[in-house]
Formats: sequence, C-alpha cells, structure tokens
Amino acid sequence: MNYLAHIYLSGNDTELRIGNFIADSVRGKDFTMFPERVAQGIILHRHIDTFTDSHPIVKLSKDLIRSEYGHWSSVIVDLYYDHFLAANWADFHKEPLDIYVEQFYSDLKENYNILPEKVQKFLPYMVDQNWISSYATVDGISRIFHQMNHRTKNRSKMNFAPIELVKYYNEMERHFREFFEDLEFHVKKQRKTLD
Repeated sequence: MNYLAHIYLSGNDTELRIGNFIADSVRGKDFTMFPERVAQGIILHRHIDTFTDSHPIVKLSKDLIRSEYGHWSSVIVDLYYDHFLAANWADFHKEPLDIYVEQFYSDLKENYNILPEKVQKFLPYMVDQNWISSYATVDGISRIFHQMNHRTKNRSKMNFAPIELVKYYNEMERHFREFFEDLEFHVKKQRKTLD
C-alpha cells in the first residue's frame, strides 16, 4: 500500500500516522530513536507491507501487469490501490479527502523536527503538488507515475502504468476492495497489540 492507505490505517492517532508515513525512510532498528508511538507506527507499516506482499489477491493484481513491469509491479499496484482508496474515499471515511489530507500535512509540518531528512526534503513538494489528494483521479495518479519513472531514470517505465490502470480498471478495483477488507481486519488486530 502507498501513503494514503498507510495514513488511513493508522486511525486518528497522529503519531502512529506519522510513523506509518515515514517508515520507508527508516532502516532496520533505527525506529528506536523516535518517540514510542511514532516507532509503533513504523512497526505497523512493516506489518502492513508484509501482509500486502504475501496476499493472494494482491498477487492477482501484480500478475496482470508483471509481463510489462517485472519487479516494479509491486510498487505500481500499491499506487493503483491508493488510487481506488482515494477515488472511493467517501466509502471509507466521513471526512472529505481534501480536508483529511490537509490536516495530515499540518501534522507533518508541526512534527517536522522528528521527520527523517529524506522526508523533510520531499515534504514541501508533496504539499505544494498535493500528491495524496491527486491519487483520486487517473490524471492525478498519472502525474505521480511520471514523477516516479523520472526518479528511476526511466528504468521502471511507470509513466505507462496508467494505461494498464484504465485497461484493468474494474478488475483492479474489485481486487482492491476484496483485499482492503482483509487488510483492515488484519490491521485492527495489529493495532490492538500496539495499544
């Protein structure tokens, strides 16, 4: 899963959300240097990734595009699924997506000093271009794919990923909904162990 899903799955806990958000920029046991609840968010992020990577429905989604994108399929499907979460946000959360995301950006700015340097560097671009809210449309997620392809020096060919998103849209959305129900159930159990 990508940024929006990780934030959403942290519930209303600001520190847990921040930890879940920054986790990809924290290596090994470096999480121990963060406040306890942020560290727990990093651990939760890793549980979510492990569950996602081993789920049979996610494998079905990756198999649809694997011949085109190889090992980049995992990253692409994560973004597809975040698109479906954003596009159907009202099915999952009562607060409008734009307001929810703006509040999260505010939380990140208020806790800027604890963010890893890598996150501090990309945060202004993320907020300015409103990456997370842009996931909700095919055009918006296409811009994200173009940026990611650029970051991989065109090796990933992710700039073409919106083509498969449109091609397999209904099937991918069905995969997302079935998987996300399992994921939410799994994360609720994981969060109880952290509380």
